[in-house]
Amino acid sequence: MDYSYCPVCENPIPIHEIERHVNHHFEDAEVAKDMELAQQIALAPPSPPQIDRSFCLDIDPESVFEEVPESSTSRDQRSVSSSKDEPKDIDEKICYIISLQSRETFYKVEVGIMTLLKKCLEHENSTSLLSGYVDHFQSVKSEDMGWGCGWRNIQMISSHLLMERPETRSVLFGGSGYVPEIGSLQKWLEVAWQRGFDIVGSNYFKGKIYGSKKWIGTTECAAILCSFGLRAKIVDFGGKGGKGVGRAHGPMDKFVVRREVDKKEAPAKFGDGSANNSKGYQALIDWVWTYFAKHESNESRHRVVVTNKMPLYFQHHGHSRTIIGIQVKHQKNGLKQYNLLVLDPAHSTEALESSLKENFGWQKFLKRGLHTLKKPQYQLCYVDPGIAQAEELEHLKNFTGVLTEC
Repeated sequence: MDYSYCPVCENPIPIHEIERHVNHHFEDAEVAKDMELAQQIALAPPSPPQIDRSFCLDIDPESVFEEVPESSTSRDQRSVSSSKDEPKDIDEKICYIISLQSRETFYKVEVGIMTLLKKCLEHENSTSLLSGYVDHFQSVKSEDMGWGCGWRNIQMISSHLLMERPETRSVLFGGSGYVPEIGSLQKWLEVAWQRGFDIVGSNYFKGKIYGSKKWIGTTECAAILCSFGLRAKIVDFGGKGGKGVGRAHGPMDKFVVRREVDKKEAPAKFGDGSANNSKGYQALIDWVWTYFAKHESNESRHRVVVTNKMPLYFQHHGHSRTIIGIQVKHQKNGLKQYNLLVLDPAHSTEALESSLKENFGWQKFLKRGLHTLKKPQYQLCYVDPGIAQAEELEHLKNFTGVLTEC
């Protein structure tokens, strides 16, 4: 009888049995992996008990959620299944989102983006005001490139809130303590709509956004945060009487309508896209400076001050970013030169980290001067401290923007 040596165990095996023998090795390996995974699941700590989930034991998950067709799914969208016969009970929906959501995977800068930025700014002859801890979440080409910037900014803001505001940890995302992936954020927005937050936006999207690639903006960010009891607010920047100005509701592409400008009209007004319009856009810069300047700190004379202010969701037509601070330089002519400091989901986190560590080239990623503000309108979203309860929470359902006319 002819023999051959097994490539796995190196024992002599009859040739006619060699294939079955080798396959048996791999089958054993798979069983061992399954047993190890089962043991890890059994030993894993339970999720934070933020709501009563006992009623979920009698509900078949398959009767609540079904898989989204493969053609329209991504890693994020598969993590929380699409709804088939969704229960009317919102608590049941929340229960399943909490049980199915997962932590967003992203390139994490171990030292911290803000720590690296602070060191770089200290070498410049300027005064800078910064928010505290923020993680950078970049759009991924195979997942959300071209449409996911709004969700990424919500993730950035949430990373700050979870780290810097302890009161938010028990309410954000079911008390999970982490920033979830986009699919779960989309489900949380649907729950916020069902609970009555931003009815206009809900009607526009017909109450459904999970699994889609539709753009969102400040109002959707505010709806999610307000639904957890956070005091989210919106500020509009635009010219008096401009279309869409002052209505802080609806999707992003509804309020950023470019206005027709009379060519004979002079001087230029905020929102006409004119590169020469510095006065109008200065109002936005001034607001951001005042926002970060109203902080509790004894470091006002330092070149770089880390404030207790959260980053700002920064929206304009076609894109959104996160403002993490502002810088001012006093020029020899007595004028002040301002730069917004922003995190852009379109940029690579790894490239940003590298430039900050080397203190070279990071300015192109983070600095945005007055001359870069050329869009018709801008909106900001921020969150005041504390958690709303009862009557105040009801008032948060119909949020309106504060219009800053220029």
